[in-house]
Amino acid sequence: MTDPETPGTTQGLATISTSSSERAPIIYFDGASCFGHHNGAIQIELAANLLMPVGAAVRVDVVQTAHLRCSVPAALALREALDKALAMYKQGQQQPAEDIPAVKN
Repeated sequence: MTDPETPGTTQGLATISTSSSERAPIIYFDGASCFGHHNGAIQIELAANLLMPVGAAVRVDVVQTAHLRCSVPAALALREALDKALAMYKQGQQQPAEDIPAVKN
């Protein structure tokens, strides 16, 4: 994660502007519904589950939330970022939970 106070970060030779960060969409997904490639572009469809009440029961509808398209180098960079984020998550799970005091001073 980068420091939001930093004017810009450099990843390789590209400088990433912080001015567009607040306008970037947040994409939530529960899974990848399908994937493939076409003309050198990686294609991944992201989907999320919607819980729909039906009387006393619940039906799960799956809706597409994003159509991800990228080059092979971008896909490799995304995979590396996901691997590193999962490693960070796994490391955090191994640390003992901190006791939260009932009353804070």
